[in-house]
Amino acid sequence: MFALVDCNNFYASCERVFDPSLQGKPIAVLSNNDGCVVARSDEVKALGLPMGAPAFKYKAFFKEHDVRVFSSNYPLYGDMSSRVMGILEQFTPDVEVYSIDEAFLQFKGFEEYDLKAYGHEIRNRILKWTGIPTCVGIAPTKALCKIANKIARKFPKETGGVYSIDSEEKRIKALKWTSIDKVWGIGYALSKRLAQKQCKTAYDFVQLPDLWVRKTFSITQWKLKKDLEGISKIDMEHVKNKRAIATTRSFETTLTDLTDLKERISTFTMSCAEKLRRQNSSCHMLIVFLRSDRFKTNTEQYRASTMVSIPFPTDSSLILSSAAVKAISSLYKKGIYYKKAGVILTGIVPTHNHQLQLFEHEDPRHKPLMRTIDHINKKFQAPKLKLANQDLTRLWKMRQNHLSPQYTTNLKDIITVQCQKKPIKL
Repeated sequence: MFALVDCNNFYASCERVFDPSLQGKPIAVLSNNDGCVVARSDEVKALGLPMGAPAFKYKAFFKEHDVRVFSSNYPLYGDMSSRVMGILEQFTPDVEVYSIDEAFLQFKGFEEYDLKAYGHEIRNRILKWTGIPTCVGIAPTKALCKIANKIARKFPKETGGVYSIDSEEKRIKALKWTSIDKVWGIGYALSKRLAQKQCKTAYDFVQLPDLWVRKTFSITQWKLKKDLEGISKIDMEHVKNKRAIATTRSFETTLTDLTDLKERISTFTMSCAEKLRRQNSSCHMLIVFLRSDRFKTNTEQYRASTMVSIPFPTDSSLILSSAAVKAISSLYKKGIYYKKAGVILTGIVPTHNHQLQLFEHEDPRHKPLMRTIDHINKKFQAPKLKLANQDLTRLWKMRQNHLSPQYTTNLKDIITVQCQKKPIKL
């Protein structure tokens, strides 16, 4: 059996943990640079605020409905996520962290357990120890867990936040209840193709012939179909090194000067290279892109990208930054108001297990230099050592006008409680 534990409105719930006055209030959390809505509480969903709504277009809406708006507080959300996942590991050794707010659990050797009661215990402990509400879906497969979790979330009073698909009757009923576009792993395009076969629900999907599904789509969709039938084909995944590493950012303000763009792209590349070294990998390919400000409709719109091949795998910030800066120079077009840029490292291979080149190779002095840079920056918990083409005083700062304190990761923001002494009657 499997379980999916999903935190309810995770970002909003994190804000409520340290500010109980927010309970029952509509909350919206904004993306980087306070751009658009990326998380909503149930209260603000009921008001009709759409996901992805541009914040500047909804200022009047926020004021009218007294919506509490927060900037994304990723240090807080990341720490709270780690605490939740740490609690889950106390219940089973087989935990797959699926995203920042949800994880799959596999119960091997739990045949004698009442898993529904176990699910309530999981939910209660997370709520007691972190203050984060969750829903738990239990089923024989991962795909069915997703559906069970949706049912628990949709009907909290009836389920108590825990729902188990533990019979054939419940499985069929759950599949008939779930529309095809809400099935895990079926996106918009695929749901449209299935609709042409009069496939409107998950139950309709499992009625399709196995051979037709494999021939028309792929082995992935076939595995999903078998999972929905109650036959486990989607295994638990273990943490693997990333196949691509990206750093993309919207600028605080629009940039027009090439020098400013070079500085930003060099900083982004440094961040990517650090992540690359952290997983003991190297790369021999990078992608650089530029985007204009799409909201400035009265100015010329421009978007461009390029791929750069490096003759040998490397994790050197010096080599990667130099390649990225040359790439951005080739993409630059004068007179454009640039709002976003990014670097993507791909062609990733293990640092100590890759094909050596006969005539071209990395300067051997780069390895100890990178280790020293990473050690110092880690020690000071800040990028103290930078490349010469970076701004030595500038730290990456997003527009965060509605940022809450970092209660759990910054000593300056640790919560304080004021106690009032009461006189003792003798």
